Amino acid sequence: MVSKTPTKCGTKLSPSPKSKPKSVKPHRLHRRRSFSPLNSLATAGSTAINASIRSCRRRLAKLFSHLVVKKQRAGFHRLKNPSSSPSPPAPLANRVAPTNLTLPPTVKKTLFLDLDETLVHSKTDPPPEKYDFIVHPIISGRVIPFYVLKRPGIDELLRAAAGASFEVVVFTAGLESYASQVLDQLDPTGAVIKHRLYRDSCREIEPGRFVKDLALTGRGLDQVVIVDDNPNAYTLQPDNAIPIKPFVDNLGDAELGKVAKFFELAGLFEDVRDAVRCYLSDFGDDFGTSV
Repeated sequence: MVSKTPTKCGTKLSPSPKSKPKSVKPHRLHRRRSFSPLNSLATAGSTAINASIRSCRRRLAKLFSHLVVKKQRAGFHRLKNPSSSPSPPAPLANRVAPTNLTLPPTVKKTLFLDLDETLVHSKTDPPPEKYDFIVHPIISGRVIPFYVLKRPGIDELLRAAAGASFEVVVFTAGLESYASQVLDQLDPTGAVIKHRLYRDSCREIEPGRFVKDLALTGRGLDQVVIVDDNPNAYTLQPDNAIPIKPFVDNLGDAELGKVAKFFELAGLFEDVRDAVRCYLSDFGDDFGTSV
């Protein structure tokens, strides 16, 4: 059996001179043939062919594997189902859509006014030293009294806006149950404040942070201006905003009187945003803004 192993017969195996097994002759013949030119050429040719075959097999295997992967990837794209496949959560602003936002058409320019800390300041119990009226909204099933102090100059501002042929809209992030009662006190007949927008008309971009998107109100952005003490509220349309300092209880506050001067400029510009820029160039430093 040992003599038939190819790796053994081509090495140092040689028969003893005294005994010549029958199995030696084939190996001797094989050894002599292996050194013949023809056998060498045949062996070399066979080796080259085998190498070529192995190379072709490797290339075919590699090509086949690429085709399989490509087909699988293409299959994944075809079978992808957005409703079932996991995806990053959408921004809260896209998931909480404002309601009751689009206003009826108008030919006037529109003034959007914030409520709390812009037109009034409200406080719950205990009662503050100074307040103008009390409202009693129901919030989370409870009646909560709010003591409301009007900001100095609020009545003059509303009259100036109406006299300049502006449509006045109060746009607040406050709850309707509270804000509607405050507005009933500020404008009982609705002669000046034509529309009211509450928290459900804001975009909640994160819990407790509300944005007022003027582009969704049905008004052209060249025809609207917003007055608000909170810069986050008008972050989507900063060019349309007149910032104002927040109001608490300073009865010597004169901010609304400054805002009333805006209407002296508004009629000189077709685009309200140009009037805002002109106004802020004179009063921007007073609001802590730069233009």
